[in-house]
Amino acid sequence: MKRRDFLNGLTVGAAALGMSAVLRPVSSLAQDAKTSSSQGTTPRILSVGYRTIDVKGRSARVFGLVQPDGRPGLTLDAGTDFDVALSNAIDEPTLIHWHGLTPPWAADGVPDNPAAPLKPSDTRRYTFPVGAGSTHWMHAHTLQEQNLLAAPLIVRTADDMKRDEQEVVILLHDFSFLSAEELLAKLKGNAAHGSMPMGHGSMQGMGGMQHMMSGNNMAGMAMPGMAAMDLNDIDYDAYLANDRTLDDPEVVAVEKGGRVRLRIINGATATAFTIDTGSLAGELVAVDGQGAQPIAGTSFPVAMGQRIDIRLGLPKDGGAFPILALREGAVERTGVILTTAGADIRKIAVEGDMKGPVLGLDLEQRLRPVAPVVPRAADRRFELSLTGDMATYRWGIDGADGLVVKRGERIEVAIANMSMMAHPMHLHGHHFHVIGINGTPIAGAVRDTVLLPPMASVVLAFNADNPGRWPLHCHHLYHMATGMMAYVTYDGVG
Repeated sequence: MKRRDFLNGLTVGAAALGMSAVLRPVSSLAQDAKTSSSQGTTPRILSVGYRTIDVKGRSARVFGLVQPDGRPGLTLDAGTDFDVALSNAIDEPTLIHWHGLTPPWAADGVPDNPAAPLKPSDTRRYTFPVGAGSTHWMHAHTLQEQNLLAAPLIVRTADDMKRDEQEVVILLHDFSFLSAEELLAKLKGNAAHGSMPMGHGSMQGMGGMQHMMSGNNMAGMAMPGMAAMDLNDIDYDAYLANDRTLDDPEVVAVEKGGRVRLRIINGATATAFTIDTGSLAGELVAVDGQGAQPIAGTSFPVAMGQRIDIRLGLPKDGGAFPILALREGAVERTGVILTTAGADIRKIAVEGDMKGPVLGLDLEQRLRPVAPVVPRAADRRFELSLTGDMATYRWGIDGADGLVVKRGERIEVAIANMSMMAHPMHLHGHHFHVIGINGTPIAGAVRDTVLLPPMASVVLAFNADNPGRWPLHCHHLYHMATGMMAYVTYDGVG
């Protein structure tokens, strides 16, 4: 089969790549319904469209990813098929990546890798096993992501539904009235003219670098002549939790003495947060949709692309309980308010009294999976370096040209961040085990996105069990768009 025929046909099954899933194109929902009826199945319908939200008293036209009844995103049952008809109701091509799932390569949702973008008014049906239960999300793998083309993708297990817990899903985002193209042009333009990028914040000195490498959250004292640690590329117009700011937050009704499971998704394009549960003691129970041994606390970091599940117990006398997302290294914040019946809800300022913590590796060093991963010697190991700087606004991955693997191999990837900005690195189509941090072996979390602070290193291990050409990239949208993207390519896949 010629590559162009493959792209046009968009059909990959067991005969093509050894997968038990199929991606089928259809020209309309009516045609898809007719096809599904003949097969005895009916797909879930999901539409990319336009919607209007209010941000700081201004109307903003953004994208949406909704079901026919207007609900955003999807909630599916673990162990079933992901059977979705995705329709494009906007006036430009698009495609959706199912972040956290492990579909066949053709269904991954990165334009032209291998599937062509979905044209306006077209519909495409996706069918593959959904896998185990988890907190996932879905988003455009283009600059459209900046304009809120993202939504939750929750996969519930039977145990989830048996638990006496109320689920609260929180999707975080950063918002600008400027387009992503304008934001990127400003970043590149500032670099070309030798000026600071928008909203540039930094921490000076080797002291900060040493603290980041040791896993502590806050940088140390500056030392003359050392490089700056960069925190934020862009000062956004607003920071959102479920499309709303703290000026008008979502208020979620909860029960006195009840239990709540927060499913928190950092869908921001360029902003890391720390979740602050305030007076409620939290228990982290999953990262990136993968179960973790519980870690108690009230402060939990979440980088772009990552997800965290936090279990809360509410007091019997009830009250109003803000769940805040603190912007890294800045005073801005967003969030929702959990409230029991009759509780007084006080207004919360959009800006706090203190800057949000700088994300490090302290939590990552403590995380352990619920089920220990059976050790296995690596068949192949790669070493990568993350490069780039704010001055030129060019980012890259050195050593990525030879990332070729064979099906069935155990793969290790050592990544060193040689830049002065943190990078949340995401691997498509697989879950990996964090087995090393800053040169120290660990039996860490199972994830799909891991943060590398400046001058830090991690080692990831995964089984090569899903043939394709899979992106490995920074989940900072503008770093990815300017070069920080590589591919893990299975031998024989072109």
